[in-house]
Amino acid sequence: MSPGHAADTVVPADLNLLRTFLAVHRSGSFTAAARLVGLSQPTVTSQIRALERQTGRELFERQPRGVTPTPAADELAARIADPLDALAAVTGAGTGPPSAAEPVHLGGPAELLCTLVLPALAPLIAEGVRLRVTPGLTEPLLDELRAGRHDLVIATDRPRGRALTAVPLGDEEFVLVAAPVWADRLAGRLAVEGPSALHGVPLVAYAEDLPIVRRYWRHVFGRRLSCRPALTVPDLRGVIAAVTAGAGFAVVPRYLGASGLASGALVLLDEPVDPPINTAYLVQRPGVVGPAVALVRERLLASAREW
Repeated sequence: MSPGHAADTVVPADLNLLRTFLAVHRSGSFTAAARLVGLSQPTVTSQIRALERQTGRELFERQPRGVTPTPAADELAARIADPLDALAAVTGAGTGPPSAAEPVHLGGPAELLCTLVLPALAPLIAEGVRLRVTPGLTEPLLDELRAGRHDLVIATDRPRGRALTAVPLGDEEFVLVAAPVWADRLAGRLAVEGPSALHGVPLVAYAEDLPIVRRYWRHVFGRRLSCRPALTVPDLRGVIAAVTAGAGFAVVPRYLGASGLASGALVLLDEPVDPPINTAYLVQRPGVVGPAVALVRERLLASAREW
């Protein structure tokens, strides 16, 4: 038996080294791991070096941004992750009331957070849960989740890889809408002429590359979008406000247009049998989480059934 082979080496008894190692393995960064375990970055570096001396193997390859685990590190992580998580659940997380816990860091699309998520979580704040909310795009938020900056992220795409745990949160349906002034001019034409009936009507969009509108055109009309936006607003609530004021037409999530549709301030221009939908996912950072994070997660999953 070779003493220098990781598979043959007895796992070190120092749990602190193993906890630090697992944080680095999961976050991909010494700096991010330091935040996760509450140590300084130099201390994390020293602990990883100590563990490498004990195992006799290099565990991480240093990169310009972060670190990459070696095969030996992947093997060690696979052996210790479940036992350490179980131990943390018993001895660390899960003790004390939610009010005594660290703030829960939650990220997601600004519109979804402000319209549906914060009203759903408001009762938890009154019960003592502390919450820190960060709006943003899915990929940057997931990168920050891996680095330990968030506990939960609402993602508009399922995250790649196995490091993050994701569960479907709910589906958002996209609808084609305009103010009554435009809907009256288009009455009946869309069903006869198809999307060409919208030529000459200003398009209000979320982004210059029109990801939501292009998807609607492909899914519902089976063709490529050929027009350019007259107005772009990087917030779908702004898109709704502009369209309601008569700026033109837009494709938006139904939940954002619900009040306008109910009041008559917005009108559905099209009602396809199979409207395009997008699934949102609730993504949790690796490792054991505290009771406040678990409480927020369960409240979100329960509330999403009513969205």
